[in-house]
Amino acid sequence: MRARYLGWLIPAVLSTGCADPVSLAPKSPPSVTVASIGATATPVQVYGSWHCGNDACTWATVRDLTEFDGKNHWLIDRGDGRPSVNLVILSFVHPYRLLKKTTDAQTLNGIPRGMTQAIVDYFKSRNIRVMLSIGGITYVSAWNQALAEDATQLGLNAAAVAQSMGVGIEIDYEENRTPNTARLQAFIDAYRSVLPYDASGANPAARLTIDLAAGDRWLIGLTVKATTDWLKTSQPVLDYANAMVPSRQPTASAATSNWQEHVDGKPQYAPPIPPLAPAKFTGSVYIAEGSKPYPECVNYAKSLQSATRSFAEGVLPNGAGTTAGMLGYMFWAAERPSTRGVGTVPPNTCEGGVGAGATALNIPIPMPGLRQQ
Repeated sequence: MRARYLGWLIPAVLSTGCADPVSLAPKSPPSVTVASIGATATPVQVYGSWHCGNDACTWATVRDLTEFDGKNHWLIDRGDGRPSVNLVILSFVHPYRLLKKTTDAQTLNGIPRGMTQAIVDYFKSRNIRVMLSIGGITYVSAWNQALAEDATQLGLNAAAVAQSMGVGIEIDYEENRTPNTARLQAFIDAYRSVLPYDASGANPAARLTIDLAAGDRWLIGLTVKATTDWLKTSQPVLDYANAMVPSRQPTASAATSNWQEHVDGKPQYAPPIPPLAPAKFTGSVYIAEGSKPYPECVNYAKSLQSATRSFAEGVLPNGAGTTAGMLGYMFWAAERPSTRGVGTVPPNTCEGGVGAGATALNIPIPMPGLRQQ
């Protein structure tokens, strides 16, 4: 799969990850102006990691908890007994198998066999919120098939899983060209008919989020619909969006340039993309997939979460929302997001980057009720 942007032909990410398949920032992105960052910092509330299990995001087999803890203990203990994150998103659920409640060698009643209640409770017992992600770049066709066949039933099935497991649901629908937003609306309506929007965040199953591109130049149709109808502070439908990682780890200026696009919107597009309230999205960086550990995983002082902190905590609204600062950070991705690369398993665990960042940023655990404006 390849995608064209401004005349360049840029290769896709060769993994099952939730990364954009194209790089969304220019090669030399403009720096963020000082005027776009407020003088008062708003503390980060969401500080989470996608989790791909040990098989590149399929979660096809049941895990032994002792073995799982050996690979993932850093998530629940940054070195002083406190978790490194306040959210873990198990990735990915196959949309069509969820619709059909498939049971086969890899799936049980529509959910990957490795996404067990025991794994969910491993995190929840440490006050870490858990969500399941439906989709990913590998499952775009499966999303389209499920939405076309019965979007309402898919939404009801997702809500039932959320209720039974005590988890939230993330929509990761990476259809760039012709997203079926009408049927995705039906999915969301069905989910919300069972689990209404809960501003308090008290009910984990009511948490429903969506992944958008790193900036506003990919997943355009989905971004228009989500920003216009689902992420408004006046009539919220989804809790928030995650601005995904681009095709490779960005520089700090490229990351903030992408995130600023969400804040500003794209009024020149037809239809236009409205501005998004900073309190309605997180920004994402890589912690794994390279040939050596990323600083974001092992060295907070040299990490993007450190370098972009002033932006994340201070970016001012530009037409939507009233409070400064993005909602937080997401990390791609724990354990083994790709069949290649080091992953986040010993000896390359992330206490020194993600965990140290949790301390430096004073991340609240458990996650509090989120800012609404």
